[in-house]
Amino acid sequence: MKYISLTLLYCATLLAATAQEKKKSDTLRQNNRTAMDTVIMEDVETGERRKVRITIPGKDDGVITIEKSEKTHAYEKDNQDSDDVKITVERPRQSHPIYGITFSRIDLGLVKLIDNGSFTLSDDNRDFKYRPGKTVNFGFDLLQAGYRFNDNFRLFLSAGFDWTYVRLRENIDFKENTTPLEWDYIDRDEINYSKNRLTSTYLRLPLTFELRSKHYSGLGRLKFAFGPEGGFLLKGTQRFKSDELGKQKFKDDYNFTQFRYGAFARFGVGSFGIYAKYYFNDLFENSPNQAGLQNMAFGLMLGF
Repeated sequence: MKYISLTLLYCATLLAATAQEKKKSDTLRQNNRTAMDTVIMEDVETGERRKVRITIPGKDDGVITIEKSEKTHAYEKDNQDSDDVKITVERPRQSHPIYGITFSRIDLGLVKLIDNGSFTLSDDNRDFKYRPGKTVNFGFDLLQAGYRFNDNFRLFLSAGFDWTYVRLRENIDFKENTTPLEWDYIDRDEINYSKNRLTSTYLRLPLTFELRSKHYSGLGRLKFAFGPEGGFLLKGTQRFKSDELGKQKFKDDYNFTQFRYGAFARFGVGSFGIYAKYYFNDLFENSPNQAGLQNMAFGLMLGF
């Protein structure tokens, strides 16, 4: 009887120890599973990195699921006796709306005036002679809304600001509140402007059709964008600088076209690129002598 009792006690202790060991093993497995709950995966084709949550079931289940916000990837074992894993991957959903605040397509380039199809100014516009290296365009987008149809094409409308700075050579002063556009010659013996800049500020509204290549490692995507662009005049400004009067600034619309329209094209790699745009209507309106005077811009861009 004594030996039976000792045997039963030994068996009970052994079972308790086995149960405790199994509990520790389950706890360790759960801890390991928890540690793997969140990982970062990179799509080798697109280069996109995402955080995903991994759920690993028991060995006999034979399925590992990776939960994503858009799709579920299923990983199945070839057989129950092997550690090899067969991977079946569903591509994530690629089409989705585009909207929100942005700070992109930052343009900085040179401006060329075109007089009835020629880069040479006519006699009526000879007073608009400008310094080519200091006549520039600057702009950027702040809002956008559209749709990404797939990984290679998207369409969106954006809104931003655009400035054209024309650095004039002649010593002329444009008159405010006059139609058509008029100006006065300033005698250089009285006042000699070392800086004479005429500026237009527009709210720009480009509609962009964008084509994108696949992601190249170390390079990014090749991108090509084009489309129409409209713009509403916000203000015109003329700034002077002279030894006699110092810095001066005057605001008026200076008969700039109230609504301009044109087309643009952009090409780049990753976040960098080049751009060009041309406006179909005249630089000034209600000014017959300036009829046919248009402008175009081209240069570098950041934030494709």
